[in-house]
This record gives sequence, structure tokens and C-alpha cells, in this order.
Amino acid sequence: MKVEIWSDIACPWCYIGKRRFEQALADFAGKEQVEVVYRPHQLVPDAPETASPHRAWLAERYGPQSVAMDAQVAELGRAEGISYDFDAALHANTFLGHRLLHLAETEYGPAVQGRLKEALLKAHFTDGVDVGDRAALTDVAVSAGLDRDRVTGYLAGDEGTAEVDAQLAEGRELGISAVPTFVFEGKWAVQGGQDAATFRKVLEQVATEIGERRPVPVQVAPAGEACADGSCAI
Repeated sequence: MKVEIWSDIACPWCYIGKRRFEQALADFAGKEQVEVVYRPHQLVPDAPETASPHRAWLAERYGPQSVAMDAQVAELGRAEGISYDFDAALHANTFLGHRLLHLAETEYGPAVQGRLKEALLKAHFTDGVDVGDRAALTDVAVSAGLDRDRVTGYLAGDEGTAEVDAQLAEGRELGISAVPTFVFEGKWAVQGGQDAATFRKVLEQVATEIGERRPVPVQVAPAGEACADGSCAI
């Protein structure tokens, strides 16, 4: 079974959704036959290359309520073992990070790509790293198992740019406008940071469909919390 997860690095619900899906996958009997890959989505594609404080950017966009928004997400994240530090977080363009995720998938495999995704999310939301900075991204990539020289050369050029642009376009064609969105076997889409029980149910039903080669309706809860157009549901 192939699961493609469309998400952004600067999406707090993508972090929560990742943890919940991983919990469901760990309890799934057929987990060894599941391939998980990450696909790019940019909530703020026109974010400048120079990073700025997350708090200031969010306050400018949503006003005083932005502090309460962050606090609620942080509380939900703690239940999934995530330490959000929105005071340290930086608003940055995530395109370079998506290029690195493409490199990780194509040259190292889905497992390494998954480690890099986790490292990028932690760097952005917990450690206050500028995920738009090449040097900082290189350190994060090396910590996930990528070769430093390869990453340095890759980011210095434009490798992967066309491929990531194509995947971003593919996401738009699929109608993906909010993330995270989980696409199972290219047929079923589950949007948002659903709870682990819902993800586990979907995994089981898709596995049944694949194994029996007959239609099995996949019923899921309404779309879970997600981020779209730079804003996140609470």
C-alpha cells in the first residue's frame, strides 16, 4: 500500500497529523507493506527568502487572536509528544526544504525522507531554525542521514526545482488546498489531522480493498483539523 502525505514544513497540523498517522501505522498488522512518502504543499508560497519572527507575521495577519491560536495548537501538540515553541519559530519560505525532501526520497528512500520530514518539522517548530537558510537546512539534512557534500552541492544549484514545481502543480490538480492530506493508493483522500483510530480504520479498509480486489467503501470522519492558505483550524 502506498500512502502519499501532502503537507508543508510550516504547518502545525501537519506535524500533529504525522504523529497520529504514525501511531495508527504502528498498530496496523500490515505495516511492513505500507510505503509512506511525503509530497510538497506550500501554505505561503510567496513567503520571502529572509525569515522573520513567526509571532510578528501571524499577528499582522490575524491580530491579537493569533496568540490564542498558537496556544491551542501547542496544547494539542503536547498530547502527541510535540513541543511547539512559537516564540522562537521563524516565518520562512519552505521551498528549499521541499527540494531536500525530494532528494531524500529519490536518492535515499522513503524511510530517510520520513526522518528528514520529522527533523525539519522539529527544527521549525521546536528549535527556531530558519528552514529557508541553506546552511541550516544542510545541518538538519545531515542529522537525518544525508551526505553533507551532496546536500551542499544540491542546494547550491537548482536540482529538484522542476520536480518539486511539478508535484506542487499535481497537488493543485488533485484539488488539495488544505494540509495534511493523506492519499491512499492514489484513490482515497483523508484530510486533516484525524485521530489515530480513524487512520487505522482507513488503513484496514484500504488493505481489504487491495487484498480482495473488490470495492470496499472507505468511510472516514469529516475532514479533520488542517491548514489552508496560511491559516490553521483549531
